[in-house]
Amino acid sequence: MADRELSYSKGVAEPALLESTISAALASTVARFPDREALVDCAAGRRWTYVELHRDVRKLATGLLRAGIGKGDRVGVWAPNRWEWTITQFATAEIGAILVNINPAYREYELEYALNKSGIRQVISAVEHRDADYAGMLAAVAPRCASVTDIVFMGSPRWDELADAEIDEAALAAIEQTLDRHDPINIQYTSGTTGSPKGATLTHRNILNNGYFVGTLMEYTHEDRICIPVPFYHCFGMVMGNLAAITHGAAMVIPAPGFDPAATLRAVQDERCTSLYGVPTMFIAELGLPNFEGYDLSSLRTGIMAGSPCPAEVMRQVVERMHMGDVGICYGMTETSPVSTQTRAGDTFDQRVNTVGPVGPHLEVKIIDPVTGETVPRGETGEFCTRGYSVMLGYWEDPEKTSEAIDSEQWMRTGDLATMDDDGFLRITGRMKDLVIRGGENIYPREIEEFLYTHTDIADAQVIGVPDHKYGEELMVWVKMRSGAPALTIEALRAFCEGKLARYKIPKYLRVVDDFPMTVTGKIRKMEMRQQAIAELEGNE
Repeated sequence: MADRELSYSKGVAEPALLESTISAALASTVARFPDREALVDCAAGRRWTYVELHRDVRKLATGLLRAGIGKGDRVGVWAPNRWEWTITQFATAEIGAILVNINPAYREYELEYALNKSGIRQVISAVEHRDADYAGMLAAVAPRCASVTDIVFMGSPRWDELADAEIDEAALAAIEQTLDRHDPINIQYTSGTTGSPKGATLTHRNILNNGYFVGTLMEYTHEDRICIPVPFYHCFGMVMGNLAAITHGAAMVIPAPGFDPAATLRAVQDERCTSLYGVPTMFIAELGLPNFEGYDLSSLRTGIMAGSPCPAEVMRQVVERMHMGDVGICYGMTETSPVSTQTRAGDTFDQRVNTVGPVGPHLEVKIIDPVTGETVPRGETGEFCTRGYSVMLGYWEDPEKTSEAIDSEQWMRTGDLATMDDDGFLRITGRMKDLVIRGGENIYPREIEEFLYTHTDIADAQVIGVPDHKYGEELMVWVKMRSGAPALTIEALRAFCEGKLARYKIPKYLRVVDDFPMTVTGKIRKMEMRQQAIAELEGNE
């Protein structure tokens, strides 16, 4: 079979990769755009130009050095989105300290695991957020974490002491000479759906370039203003948001500490944002606001919808009702910094709603048979693999898990099922672990979810497989109804599907919910949904 017929594609080799550290990249942008606005925290009512941001980053970097933090030391940041998070991100990069992103949703057990596994020396934390008492949890856990020698709460006198340090230019220049673009600079913990969370270890080169190319493909310039309601603790916020911004001189706009659909649209309106990020559930919430039409979103031209499969109907509304004509889809994972494929503004509407785009610059992708490892012909479903500058160094102090994820030729196996078309565009058809096998038939939940989005009364739908004595698995769908919509019954749902879906793809069970269990990044926790569904069905037997 000719190579051109195989599901393999290689990205273009231009523009050139950035071969610098994050601190050098920021300094370069400051030199080019000193007086352009760099950072806005709407909730705090504060804003910085690039020269002001650089000054505050270097103040905190000096403070960290004086506190005994240096190259290779792990600094944990535990907070929702706020300006201190961003300053800390760049200050740690300035001195080569490894920033460990701690999920704001963590509680004591998960916090203790992350602190000990990473050997975190210093924790920079919010005092609290919503119902989470960070100070209380740290007080309980810290005595059991031998590596932790310093806890700094944002807004405290100790924070002020570090963040207002007089800049030591000589010390910063000296440490800059020791930094290398291949150094680890960031540890991000995966969700841990199979066992304990794993710490994806990323370098300057990994994440700086990924942010740069995401922004380049979105045609960012210093005129752009990016509204970032997605969490900084995740690559979506700190790489696709912050690093995409600083590599193009664009502004980072923080609408609120946690996701708030009204605050997000207000930030877009008031700050005249040109780009808006979100996972599908965020866009659904924004579009569903009763006063949605009252917001002036005319400044928007682009944005990113990513993090989970993007329903075509939601995408159409984002384009038509939110003025985001150039909105793109990105696909990736934490272990790949994160983006591997991305749609472009010039792609057709069909390509931008039904695929995750072609491979990004300087990367390779292929679709393989999960069993044999052979690259499958185009159009066939297999496991998505990627290779290139974006692939992590490995999981922190876990060589066994690293070797399971990255093969000897440096291909990262994602665990996602995908197809590649003749033009090299990829379509994610589901997770390998989400595949439902009913009576020998392979069923991909996303296909059914996409169809259910065409129901006028359904706002969101998630399909899972549940155990069945006869067929092995049966389908259950959880749905969120639109405001004011009548109650939906399984009989009505099945009638809607009849004649439009193969009978084996029509859900047997229906659950109407107000919300889905999800991670702080807005990803649906299908494993938790399955557990709840199984318990409920067993209780009804």
